[in-house]
Amino acid sequence: MNIQHVLVPGFEKLLSFVFWYPFIMSLFWIAGTLIYIRYRDRDLEFDVSTIDWPLVSFLVPCYNEEETISETLHHLLALDYPSKEIILINDGSTDGTADILKEISKKHPEVRVIQLYENKGKANALHLGAHASKAEFLICLDSDAILDKDAPYYLMYHFLHKGERLGAVTGNPRIRNRNTLLSRIQLVEYSSIIGSIKRTQRILGKIMTVSGVVVAFRKKALVDVGLWDRDMITEDIAISWKLQQRFWDIRYEPRALCWMLVPETLQGIWKQRVRWAQGGQEVMLRHWRALFQWKQRRIWIVYLEQWISTIWSFSWLFVTLVLLFTASSPQEMFLWFTFTSFALVFMSLIQLLIALKIDSKYDNVKRYYAWAAWYPALYWIVNAIVVVSAFPRAIKSRVKGGYATWSSPDRGLTKSKS
Repeated sequence: MNIQHVLVPGFEKLLSFVFWYPFIMSLFWIAGTLIYIRYRDRDLEFDVSTIDWPLVSFLVPCYNEEETISETLHHLLALDYPSKEIILINDGSTDGTADILKEISKKHPEVRVIQLYENKGKANALHLGAHASKAEFLICLDSDAILDKDAPYYLMYHFLHKGERLGAVTGNPRIRNRNTLLSRIQLVEYSSIIGSIKRTQRILGKIMTVSGVVVAFRKKALVDVGLWDRDMITEDIAISWKLQQRFWDIRYEPRALCWMLVPETLQGIWKQRVRWAQGGQEVMLRHWRALFQWKQRRIWIVYLEQWISTIWSFSWLFVTLVLLFTASSPQEMFLWFTFTSFALVFMSLIQLLIALKIDSKYDNVKRYYAWAAWYPALYWIVNAIVVVSAFPRAIKSRVKGGYATWSSPDRGLTKSKS
């Protein structure tokens, strides 16, 4: 160890933390995934025709979605779910979305449209959609999402058989644009990291967030917690915490598939990930009191993991800068990064192989293993930079308040599903 490193108090412990935290968390997610598969992953077998399915309101908030909303609605109308209404909320779009929705509502009486003339964010749009809905159960979709024909049944089955305290069921987003390297990398991420985390958190009893792409809610639960927070940039994370702090249960249903588009440019991915990180940090800052309430103890481990992950990101940046400026030779830097990268890649390969094998029963993803098997290791580095960049924004947003509005998303360059 270079003497200059020793001059930084606790540097060796910080080095150990930077290395061991992602290594141990990978083991933790692998173990959680395997336990979930062993004890929770049961095929739901039911005869659709023998169940009295309740009315469901499909809420689809839109902002500048003229390229995707017609396709999304076409698939919603084609669903054979017996009792549904579709509510489209145009949140002050500046493109041709309003005209498209107007024409759609004229042709299809089961479709209702709420036209807003000012962009006030997705949470506000969902607020209005929930008030306008006639159903006790809501399924919220992104406007680029294509819902699998069986997904509504899998989501609603939980509400009919898992008790009155079930507040939400989150579905399984799948990527449909797979023709570029960036989209295939994200395909691997959704399987090996996001899927593993959700399964592990479900074993723990609390989930950090439902998926904003596809999630079903019990309206009574939403009303109990005051609906969505209009000032939070990620309404899905915020509503998850509000529900669980009021002891509403959230479940994960991997069979409820929903095909979505992901960014295919570096700028689009960067904006998306900074937004996700900022939203998680905003929720942590708002709900810090939960850590000191015994009745909220079941959510402590999820809360602490989020903060430790944030601390790790700053620690990784600090360690990298110290090594960069104090390494006695390029070989010293090279040895550090080579060792840590090898260890994380080794764990990533195991985690990825397990995750893709599990997800292959829902989606043909095993063939993408060779494309991006290294990504879970890179994920930690990318995530660290994103978290550090998002933290000042989260602090600023908590001080500023007001509506959390959205901008036109990057929906990718291609839309084919293979």
